[in-house]
Amino acid sequence: MRVLAAMSGGVDSAVAAARAVEAGHDVVGVHLALSAKPGTLRTGARGCCTIEDAHDARRAADILGIPFYVWDFAERFTEEVVETFVGEYAAGRTPNPCVTCNEKIKFEALLDKAMALGFDAVCTGHYARLEIVAGQPQLRRSADESKDQSYVLASLRPEQLRHAMFPLGGSRKPDVRAEAAERGLAVAEKPDSHDICFIPDGDTRKFLESRLGESPGDLVDAETGAVLGRHTGVHGFTVGQRKGLGIDKPAPDGRPRYVLSLEPVSGTVKVGSVNRLEVTRIDGERPIWPSGRPLDGPTECVVQVRAHGGTARAVAEAAEGEVTLRLREPLSGVAPGQVAVLYRDEGEAGDLVLGSARIAATA
Repeated sequence: MRVLAAMSGGVDSAVAAARAVEAGHDVVGVHLALSAKPGTLRTGARGCCTIEDAHDARRAADILGIPFYVWDFAERFTEEVVETFVGEYAAGRTPNPCVTCNEKIKFEALLDKAMALGFDAVCTGHYARLEIVAGQPQLRRSADESKDQSYVLASLRPEQLRHAMFPLGGSRKPDVRAEAAERGLAVAEKPDSHDICFIPDGDTRKFLESRLGESPGDLVDAETGAVLGRHTGVHGFTVGQRKGLGIDKPAPDGRPRYVLSLEPVSGTVKVGSVNRLEVTRIDGERPIWPSGRPLDGPTECVVQVRAHGGTARAVAEAAEGEVTLRLREPLSGVAPGQVAVLYRDEGEAGDLVLGSARIAATA
């Protein structure tokens, strides 16, 4: 096949491209320039948008002996990912920009351009297993549970997954690094990216305030209705947050308070004890079924509400444009705007991705 390898400049995408070459595919490497001003990002930022990252990707492509290009997707990235991120926080929701980037950039904008240029597939360094069975995609968790990225890929549609390749899905990270070293790739020991790539210093609150300014409001005790303090904007908080609340008096029981809900219109942030964070029902909207098969009646599943952790058994029911999840055991810190991913119930943890939906409400 003709394969376009998305090369971020990290070890995973470099090894994924190498494996595509080794498998006999006609591979071309491409680095996505996602920042309008990449030179302003600090050296050593653990994202994927710096000039150093582009140079690392080019060096890897040279070693692999494949053509390499840099494509400017900065305007599309700003519109689809950054502005969506800011807008969601302003509305009192908690988005996952990696999910949005995979859905709108890597497997929409990039894939569309790749198909238009005659490529058969886009190859990335994500840790997830993908098979096409009878023409239908089956997206599964990675063999390396600690690196599994099926959660951030679960919003992809079947037609996108049919043209995707994840060569690292059956591998473990230490083995990938060892392989990179054997292949002479300089990125073999390069640190993983952990920051939100467009917030390289990791200060999300400062970034949002620079975009949204200040919108003062009250911090309110959810039980008594008492005003406990003031804040500079609901965008500085997320459900389940404990630190940085700015409350100068302890709770009557001496225990920490947590953010329970956000009301962007009134500017109210409600806080309370940790037990009030527990939910047993999740309502999701805009469901996506990666295999192309919606749920057929009530379905036992494992639901995951964060990229790392936050899983529980549940019974899922789908209606037109909605999914209702009734949890077998409660979950804490479930925030509207996050993505709920449904896995087939297979014991301790699910394996096959059934679908995903954006969390609209909890109870």
